[in-house]
Amino acid sequence: MLRQSLALLSIFAVACYGQTKVPVYVYYESLCPDSAKFVNEQLYPVAKAFKANLELHLVPYGKSSYTTQGSDVLFTCHHGENECYGNKVHACAIQHIQGNSFQPNISREDLTLDYVNCLMARAQLKDGLFPTKICADEVKIEQWQTIQECANSTEGSTLLKQHGDATNKLQKPLNNVPTIAFKQTYDGELQKLSLNSFRQALCKNLSPQPVQCLDFPGSASTISSSIGAIVSVIAVLAARLF
Repeated sequence: MLRQSLALLSIFAVACYGQTKVPVYVYYESLCPDSAKFVNEQLYPVAKAFKANLELHLVPYGKSSYTTQGSDVLFTCHHGENECYGNKVHACAIQHIQGNSFQPNISREDLTLDYVNCLMARAQLKDGLFPTKICADEVKIEQWQTIQECANSTEGSTLLKQHGDATNKLQKPLNNVPTIAFKQTYDGELQKLSLNSFRQALCKNLSPQPVQCLDFPGSASTISSSIGAIVSVIAVLAARLF
């Protein structure tokens, strides 16, 4: 009964105020095992479940650094030269992936996330070539050649430099890779929570919370807090309606 009541209140709140959407910035590295673990096990499934509530910004750079020599940009990356190339592939994919005609219900953002999830999983296998085309075939990305050409050109360097500037603006150097920043603001407690349970961290930043945030392990403390949530929602709705 409690679960159904909370679900109805959540639906009512969303109907009154609309879906909330929070911007989340993920700063990561293409060959970082911790980044891969977060993307594959936390970010990807949660982002799929909370599509209507998450404005995702992927920033592939991490603890890299760069110098400029004239028009050239030279990168030094946390996990070596291959990671610099991988970061460029990610940057070019984020820039160039588009929706396609044979998957009209899948958005550009969906395809980008699917592709990045595949790249992060397969790149950890270290079985030769970076999985640019393998993942494009798996996810049905039409622009893989454009992505590859971009990663091997000055465009890839320019895009990666932009991600580097965005990373350095948040924190230089990053304390952790990956770093997860809600509303482009670093918070140490949310960082720890995101790595442990990105779903819980996201729900803490959503108001009103969607039905997907409701969780009922059955403990007394959870039931008590849920009752408090019902009272709070009723009070807010009553104030707005009257």
